[in-house]
Amino acid sequence: MRRWTPGGPLDLGLVLGPLRRGPADPTFRATADGSVWRATRTPAGPGTLRVRAHGGEVLGEAWGPGAEWLLDGLPDLLGAADDPDAFVPRHRVVALARHRRPGLRLTRTGLVLESLIPSVLEQKVTTDEAYRAWRLLVRRFGEPAPGPAGTGERPMSVMPAPRTWALIPSWEWHRAGVDDKRASTVLRAVRVAARLEQSVRMPAAEARARLEVVPGVGPWTSAEVVQRSHGAADAVTVGDLHLPRIVGFALAGDRDADDSVMLRLLEPYAGQRHRAARLILLSGVAPARRVPKMPRVDIGLL
Repeated sequence: MRRWTPGGPLDLGLVLGPLRRGPADPTFRATADGSVWRATRTPAGPGTLRVRAHGGEVLGEAWGPGAEWLLDGLPDLLGAADDPDAFVPRHRVVALARHRRPGLRLTRTGLVLESLIPSVLEQKVTTDEAYRAWRLLVRRFGEPAPGPAGTGERPMSVMPAPRTWALIPSWEWHRAGVDDKRASTVLRAVRVAARLEQSVRMPAAEARARLEVVPGVGPWTSAEVVQRSHGAADAVTVGDLHLPRIVGFALAGDRDADDSVMLRLLEPYAGQRHRAARLILLSGVAPARRVPKMPRVDIGLL
């Protein structure tokens, strides 16, 4: 067990929520007692971490070969390397969101592949489709989470090792609803997994450049990764279907904003643009939907 005392308010759900890929993510679980469980593949091997708040402290328990690695990284995971006080709200909606969510910190997992693969699966499809693909592939080809989380009625799983991802047959990607383009991107990434994991020791901008060397990994995907792996406060997501309209509407009443407008509106938050965007999303201020949702495509019928 490891104990850690945060230097200010801490909301476990807000901090760790970005690591959850859907309500049935087999690698993530939040329980009624306030605990957050996470099963992952560390440089030392598979591990399961349970985190819970107790008084003014956070308690961490871990199981498996990666247990010590997970416990050593607990402070960074919960935002110890983040500096929320460096953020200065420039808009009322952002200031209110920050006031209402004082426990928001940016996580830093120190792991790349666990965020890269699900982010690739989320390219150009609905979140439901991406979450389903992640769930099916991890359950089918992952391994049981070490410790008590890996047993029982709803066992958790650790995502597959890079070599296992590389050996998944084409028809299994198809059954999970993953097209050849996204599957090929994952396969290219796992072939250079070691080099990608090394990027956690680089500044976020350099890490993004290394990630984008992999064909199929662009600015949207690299931003989604370093937001989690590095706790990158300035890595704003461009190329998103909804974010520019939400930011544009919240900050300027512009429901038709594109990436260029969003980036201009976020200029006052240079160095903290990702945090500003997260607070805007948490504010609940968003334009009414005027276009149909992206249709789901069952590639099994093609």
